[in-house]
Amino acid sequence: MTTALITGAAGYIGSHITVALLDAGYNVVAVDNCVNASSGNGTTPPVIRRIQEITDKTVIFYKTDVVDKGSLREIFSKHKPDYVIHVAALKKMGESVDIPLEYYCNNIGSLLTLLEVMNEFNVTKIVYSSSSLVYGNIAYIPIDERHPVGKSCTNPYAKTKYFCEEILKDMCVGNKNLTAVALRYFSPVGAHETGQIGEDPVGPPSQLVAFICQVAVGRRPQLNIFGDDFNTADGTVERDYVHVMDLALGNVAVLRKMHETSSYKGFMAYNLGVGKSYSVLQMINTFEKVSGKRIPFAICKNRGIDVPRLCSDIYLARKELQWEPRRTLDGMCRDTWRWFSNNPQGYS
Repeated sequence: MTTALITGAAGYIGSHITVALLDAGYNVVAVDNCVNASSGNGTTPPVIRRIQEITDKTVIFYKTDVVDKGSLREIFSKHKPDYVIHVAALKKMGESVDIPLEYYCNNIGSLLTLLEVMNEFNVTKIVYSSSSLVYGNIAYIPIDERHPVGKSCTNPYAKTKYFCEEILKDMCVGNKNLTAVALRYFSPVGAHETGQIGEDPVGPPSQLVAFICQVAVGRRPQLNIFGDDFNTADGTVERDYVHVMDLALGNVAVLRKMHETSSYKGFMAYNLGVGKSYSVLQMINTFEKVSGKRIPFAICKNRGIDVPRLCSDIYLARKELQWEPRRTLDGMCRDTWRWFSNNPQGYS
């Protein structure tokens, strides 16, 4: 059976990718230090146990840090993965401004360690979870993969994603057998349709809909909207929201492409979004409609780190990966609410 090693597997995006991999027939080796995930009371995080219940399949899990080269070598030696999906990262834009060194050390250091171990064990296929934030201040809409990257990133988190992409490009120049695919996620929302797994942020959420849900279940008194003075339809930032399970299936589509096309080498980047943007106020209205809950909010000062509008062009992913987003905005909000209403305190 083909084996995929996924880092950050207990986190929000990583857990949904793990489900998609298992459903697609892959053997999964999951690695996470649980910095961004609930570790529970045992050796296996609750999200991993729920993944096994959803799929009726076994997940091999290691609670370890990707920057721990010794532990990573042992995992590679034992399981001999065919593919690597690298999701693990510190991921809060605002926090990255306050502690940039930690973000650079962790996000770039983990990729470097992973690539060293991959090289040692002759693993030549990696999918990297990147971000639309690599585009920085937007020159044109919709954003395709030819848009300039890295020149105007607005925060250290975004810069780490850009630097990691550059590292992968250089690695592919040096190793002609390496295939490295960066998936530039736009704004992930939603949860698995069972309501069994979803986002359970450690500390304040970094994702809008998760914050809205915490307000809806009474964990927070209100939503703070950082700025209504952007050059958008209603003054609040606009994002291209994409269902997390559609992102997960995008990763599976890349592995399928790697398997089926022997000439698929070098560095590639693909946008994963839906090709339409929605404002913060539109998201609040949609969530209130599907949940029946009122979401109180307050307009706060513009943080100065947010791009006004992001909207993807996903032609390349459609053409080369045969990937298509399936879920609507109502469905994204409905699935998110199902998860949070069933699990108001998350995995705890």
